[in-house]
Amino acid sequence: MAGYNVAIVGVTGNVGQVLIEVLRERNFPVKEWKLLASARSANKVINIGGKDYPVEEAKPEAFAGVDFAFFSAGGDISKELAPEAVKQGAVVVDNSSAFRMDPEVPLVVPEVNPDAARKHKGLIANPNCSTIQMVVALQPLQQAAGLKRVVVATYQSVSGAGKEAVDELTDQSRAILDDQEVVKERIPFKGAPKNHQIAFNMVPHIDVFEEDDYTKEEMKMIRETRKIMGLPELPITATTVRVPVFNGHSEAVNVELNAALSPEKARELFSSAPGILVWDNPEELLYPMPIDTENRDEVFIGRIRVDRSVQHGLNMWVVSDNIRKGAATNSIQIAELLI
Repeated sequence: MAGYNVAIVGVTGNVGQVLIEVLRERNFPVKEWKLLASARSANKVINIGGKDYPVEEAKPEAFAGVDFAFFSAGGDISKELAPEAVKQGAVVVDNSSAFRMDPEVPLVVPEVNPDAARKHKGLIANPNCSTIQMVVALQPLQQAAGLKRVVVATYQSVSGAGKEAVDELTDQSRAILDDQEVVKERIPFKGAPKNHQIAFNMVPHIDVFEEDDYTKEEMKMIRETRKIMGLPELPITATTVRVPVFNGHSEAVNVELNAALSPEKARELFSSAPGILVWDNPEELLYPMPIDTENRDEVFIGRIRVDRSVQHGLNMWVVSDNIRKGAATNSIQIAELLI
């Protein structure tokens, strides 16, 4: 059988499981599967297409003969094992933040900068989920009128914090409704000096705080957007918020453009751009919501309207499945560029 030997590192996690699902959906030419995870997950069995495959411990020697390795096991694992996989001839697509800002590593969203993928040296970084959906939406505007400034506020689901955070939202919701004690361990992140309730709440804090009291998540969006779009001086600011939604990230994006662009023209541009669906009809109360995007690969855009507080301003609402387009699907699309 012709095809590629594919390894998935972190296969037992949310993104790892969806990677398998999307690879099969898109008929990626997999010759052999190599399923890798931590030692505690080794010897588990995962069924793919009616065949059982053992989960092996992720070690350097596990990458012998692998053509593509999709990493989704956290930055420490990526730093340790991704270079080893590259040494053995694999092309690595890494979902962690470990290599995203490395000038030698392409940071790729296929709808925006596909040519960057072909300049790889064995390692390609997959951007942050919230960055991916935003740059897909920004690209048509940049091409048509040029971006002068971007302001974004995100409403990010708990699946972005991992399966345990999803479980915690469920458990907290039940506890509150049953008048029981609420356990808080995962938001804003595990091991934080203080954890907050996410059920029936919103938390304006994702990842650790950095300079000027911006969080790491906010700075990821700023730095990664500039790199992906090739706009190193683009003025951009972000506020990232965790909301009690299981899956799907939403973003209120405000753009100031260099030239006039009507909402009608913006809808036309979005409708013809790859990877975008426009749902924008106020009269019919049509606009995208997280429940609409679940298990979809597109970036949905609605609430497109003029911002009259600045010259050439537009507002829009951008929603996408953060596990699929925000992680698994984008990674696979990167590999597809290379085959």
